[in-house]
Amino acid sequence: MKKGCPFGTHRVIEPQGVLPQPALKIDNTMDIYDNEILIDVKTLNIDSASFTQIKEEAQGDLEKIKEIMMNIVESRGKHQNPVTGSGGMLIGTVEKIGPALEGKTPLKVGDKIATLVSLSLTPLKIQEIKEIRKDIDQVDIVGKAILFESGIYAVMPDDLPENLALSVLDVAGAPAQTAKLVKPGDTVVVIGGAGKSGMLCLYEAKKRAGITGKVICLGHSEKSIERVREAGLADVYLTADATNAVEVMNKIKEVTNGEMADIVINCVNVANTEMASILAAKDDGLIYFFSMATNFTKAALGAEGVGRDTTMIVGNGYTKGHGEIALQVMRESQTLRKIYEELYA
Repeated sequence: MKKGCPFGTHRVIEPQGVLPQPALKIDNTMDIYDNEILIDVKTLNIDSASFTQIKEEAQGDLEKIKEIMMNIVESRGKHQNPVTGSGGMLIGTVEKIGPALEGKTPLKVGDKIATLVSLSLTPLKIQEIKEIRKDIDQVDIVGKAILFESGIYAVMPDDLPENLALSVLDVAGAPAQTAKLVKPGDTVVVIGGAGKSGMLCLYEAKKRAGITGKVICLGHSEKSIERVREAGLADVYLTADATNAVEVMNKIKEVTNGEMADIVINCVNVANTEMASILAAKDDGLIYFFSMATNFTKAALGAEGVGRDTTMIVGNGYTKGHGEIALQVMRESQTLRKIYEELYA
């Protein structure tokens, strides 16, 4: 059996010398190397920015969505949207474990897992797309995938419905990072607070900021934040076009008495919301761009252009314990769990 690199560089076809995520094409043959795990895939949870773009390109047509997805995997060996660059994650059953991992992994054949690494670096083979749930970005397939030695994962919990756990784990980095960043007394703005990651961030922000803090939910319409308001996930609820930076700035200024936010968390799945995030924050504030629709050149040069000395964090989808933190929200909040079960389970 062939020996592999822990990071999967042995799978890179083009260009040579890079890791699987930035590679244009990787080897998706399903004969495993000695340090790989073969997964029998059941469901793909496509990144929100990616699936939004695919749906728009396909004009909502399910057959066209299937065609686009199959073409991506066929041309790249992985599901990495060529427009957004993002992927998603999957759930499936462990089918085979390479001998070099014996004693190194607690996994065993038959375990049901969710991969917590992006589909944009995961070797994937799709034989058939069985069902597309386009309202929740989930796609059931017949296929296989490879998890590298360095790949992180979560064993699927017994106490939560499968699709619910998958939806939560897909965005687990957002609430976990929020839990790390928010301190008691902070004023926090969550842009896209009514979305899948946004609601989890609101919950964690409110818990961490405490009674002396202020959590502001920004949504694109009254309808979008109605459910969040009823659940009491924030202290203040605003509607604004997140691509209109000045509108957002003025609304945040009004509800913070001109002080602006200590922390801004961007969870939207559309482009051109960088400046709204920057202008909503204090001059020495912190911005966490979880959204994969973020253009980091626009963010960096935009902050420079308006003279803001803000700290900006790239939306790293991983932080220690992020899967368990996100799932724990579902256990702690029956209100939020009910919302997620209605929307995603």
